[in-house]
Amino acid sequence: MDKKVRDVSVPADWDRRGLPGWSYHSASLLELEKDEIFKTHWQIACHISDIPELGSYVTFDLCEERAIIIRDNDNNVRAFHNICRHRGSRLVAQGQGTCPNALICPFHGWVYNLDGTLRGAARPETFPDLDKDEFGLRAIDMEIWNGFVFLRFKSGPQPSVAELLAPIEEEAGAYNMADHVPTDGIWTEETPVNWKSVRDVDNEGYHVAMAHPGLQDLYGFTYADEPFVDGVSRSDGQFTPTKGRRWAVRNYKKLTKPQPYLPEHLHKTWLYYGIFPNAVIAVTPESMLFYQEFPLSTGKTKLRSATYRIPNEDRQQRLARYLAARIDRETVAEDIQLTIWSNESMASNSFEGFYLSDLEYGVRSHHDHLRAILPIYNLDEAPSDEDVSSVNATLRDAAHK
Repeated sequence: MDKKVRDVSVPADWDRRGLPGWSYHSASLLELEKDEIFKTHWQIACHISDIPELGSYVTFDLCEERAIIIRDNDNNVRAFHNICRHRGSRLVAQGQGTCPNALICPFHGWVYNLDGTLRGAARPETFPDLDKDEFGLRAIDMEIWNGFVFLRFKSGPQPSVAELLAPIEEEAGAYNMADHVPTDGIWTEETPVNWKSVRDVDNEGYHVAMAHPGLQDLYGFTYADEPFVDGVSRSDGQFTPTKGRRWAVRNYKKLTKPQPYLPEHLHKTWLYYGIFPNAVIAVTPESMLFYQEFPLSTGKTKLRSATYRIPNEDRQQRLARYLAARIDRETVAEDIQLTIWSNESMASNSFEGFYLSDLEYGVRSHHDHLRAILPIYNLDEAPSDEDVSSVNATLRDAAHK
């Protein structure tokens, strides 16, 4: 992708303020965020290689919703609510596994075919005739993009995944993402911060030089962010010509080698594609990964990630991937600490809010996307918890007049 295709210039008069501190610890606002941001926007659930055979599945929980992504007997990928139509039990509790023949509810034993239709209820004589489709599993909006399985729990005006990610399609397509295979499975961790603090730290590279010695050693000041435009951002770091001072970086630079199908400008580059509201797809010459965060409460967030490799990697590429993962693990640990320090300030009366650098336009543009959905973010002072929903509705109505 030619970076000039997208207008990513920073307006001279852009507002340097971030979201108000109260919005990071309001329980009522979080409920609005769940319903109008997380459930209505596309979420990465897994990669098609996570469900390689008939009956293999991945479960995915988000904001009190739960899904199962499964490969049916015709090799189709399907997504359903992970809810039995009888009493609402989870059909499967494990994060990943295989149901070779059918999905069997562990509560009463109702059986569903892999295409979601009801095969039969336990003790069928105690029920009237049950239509296999009417009482089948409820489908969820699903779309596959470059091998990644996206879900959306609530349909809305948002574009399809293909339309959303069209600006990066050509460049991302060079990585043959759909052909990648899993490495260590899907990883999760809980962190004691508001989800927006995670995104605020991740949406800018201004802090790389100070906070991430590994990344600074790898690509230094070549790292550049683009703002969110229509739900998508792009960042990249091109390797510096130095050998590297840190052991992992020095040896990674020595071992990494470009894939023959990649264009030259991606041979020594790490790329990050941000997807509003909470996900990133990152690619290196030897691997790709996604990561995302979900709110569990105002002060607790789940981090979720998985890494995938090229299917025919040789020993050198495997070692390079190991070193890249080591650099990334150090970066994640550093970022978690930064999110904790930043999030703590939101509860302090002495903190007057963000004042953003030109290099932090990714943060501001992400906040602008949030404000477009929930105009209540524009209030400097917090409304009472019971008024959050009504005040937001009034502000939205006023904006549309």
